[in-house]
Amino acid sequence: MTEHERSTSPTTIDPGAVSTSAVPSTTVHVPGNHLMTQLLGSRDEWLDRVEAAFVGTRIVARGNEINVEGPDAIAVGRIFEELVIFVEGGTKLDEDLLRRTIDMVAVDELPSQLLGSDVVRLARGGSVRPKTAGQRRYIDAIAENIITFGIGPAGTGKSWLAVAMATQALQRKQVERIVLTRPAVEAGERLGFLPGDLMAKVDPYLRPLYDAFYDMVGAEGAAKLLERGTVEVAPLAFMRGRTLNRSFIILDEAQNTTPEQMKMFLTRIGYGSKAVITGDTTQVDVAGGRSGLDNLEGILQGIDGLSFVRLGSRDVVRHKIVADIVNAYERSSAGSSGASGPSGASSGSSA
Repeated sequence: MTEHERSTSPTTIDPGAVSTSAVPSTTVHVPGNHLMTQLLGSRDEWLDRVEAAFVGTRIVARGNEINVEGPDAIAVGRIFEELVIFVEGGTKLDEDLLRRTIDMVAVDELPSQLLGSDVVRLARGGSVRPKTAGQRRYIDAIAENIITFGIGPAGTGKSWLAVAMATQALQRKQVERIVLTRPAVEAGERLGFLPGDLMAKVDPYLRPLYDAFYDMVGAEGAAKLLERGTVEVAPLAFMRGRTLNRSFIILDEAQNTTPEQMKMFLTRIGYGSKAVITGDTTQVDVAGGRSGLDNLEGILQGIDGLSFVRLGSRDVVRHKIVADIVNAYERSSAGSSGASGPSGASSGSSA
């Protein structure tokens, strides 16, 4: 049996298929004691997590080798190989990255290829990069298309990554300004009268976009860009009658637009511009439940330069409990739909 060696890393895997034992085995060779320490974790914490994820798997670390035995030995070896690539590149191994690597290798995806590239450097240090295969597809779609729809539940990074891509486009001088907008719709409760001028009134609705932008360029940098008009934040109602050229436009919370507002927004896009529309069709707060995202993919199908990317619970990048909550609601919704029978009418917007 020849040694399997990945060209992007000196880490090697030896499948033990020729062993006289009936149990599959693999040996992962790790270059350097410093990498071995990071891979195993404090008191072999990461090794134990991987072992627990695969029933019947036994993992033993000796020197610079990780020996794996069990029915999933090859997959487990590939997990450690992927983790070595991350650690060699300076990425700190943590519980979240370990969990995502396990999940992605289980479905024959290579995390190092999908998650390795930075989108933009953060003002406070660090960088923005995709953390799931779905987020990678989302970023690629934004880069390749004029209009991209990012549809998915809370916590999947729809708005965060859209702002990161907008910041990247501005820094590369691909656009001259960024326009952030969202419908001013209350989330199921009446807020009453809001004091102040126009911006003070719409600020609570636009605050999530502000927060993401501050993370990208810092408070001081954001203030300068807002003052110069390079970054504009406005309620969706103020888009009517405008043509936005050489701009990166983000429409957030698009599930709370009406069909008329959505058509109005999509026809504002001018030359040299790019637009990202984000939304969660399970959280529609617009009056009457008539969301601008309803059946929109069917209406716009076949148009060049336009893409729909759907994110799911696997793409949730907040605490794992958020993904579990999203899954629980999806199961409940599916159960309700099944219980209604073929003649039952469903309420709300389609996913």
